[in-house]
Amino acid sequence: MPGVRCRRRAGRRRSALPPLDRGRHLRGFFARLYFSGLRPAEALGLRKQDCHLPATGWGLLVLTRSKPQTNKKWTDSGAAHDDRGLKHRAGDEGRPVPVSPELVAILREHIQEFGVHEDGRLFRSSRGGVISIGAYCEVWKAARTFALTPEQQVSPLAARPYDLRHAAVSLWLNTGVAAPDVAEQAGHGVDVLLRVYAKCIDGGTEIANQRIDNALAA
Repeated sequence: MPGVRCRRRAGRRRSALPPLDRGRHLRGFFARLYFSGLRPAEALGLRKQDCHLPATGWGLLVLTRSKPQTNKKWTDSGAAHDDRGLKHRAGDEGRPVPVSPELVAILREHIQEFGVHEDGRLFRSSRGGVISIGAYCEVWKAARTFALTPEQQVSPLAARPYDLRHAAVSLWLNTGVAAPDVAEQAGHGVDVLLRVYAKCIDGGTEIANQRIDNALAA
């Protein structure tokens, strides 16, 4: 969730997965945020039946559920995670999201290695629960320590898992994908998208002018 910081959990709980496996289990989760721009709660709600993952080429997800973490007193079930429809959508309205071949391969490997929960969810704790913000932030912190230089580690670079979604949307805009298409895939309104990511498309005037010149000359 935007603005939610990785926070230390009170006390020590039993790990959702054995320490050596939890990072591998969440590899596909983090890949979903970066390659397809999902919100973490949407990735946690992802089910096998929502995925079309062909052996070659692009695939497709049809997102239908979200698993946001909140105070137990505010959930219908009394659990730490609610079960909701998608943000900015009617309760039964899905959102199609294209899946690049690289991500298709990652998700196919994930399903082969870890299987799925009885309800089809790809990402879950060893007891079948929804992975907490604290658990996946802990893994992300360890991944940053492993992958980044000491200088980068103390910088804001990829400080939160949610930053992977920001990176995805920024990349799409910078490569020239039309704003309405980016908004549809990311689950934003176009007005919100352009306001939040305005800096990503600043400085594109010369590129736009060249495209107009090319079109007029054709």
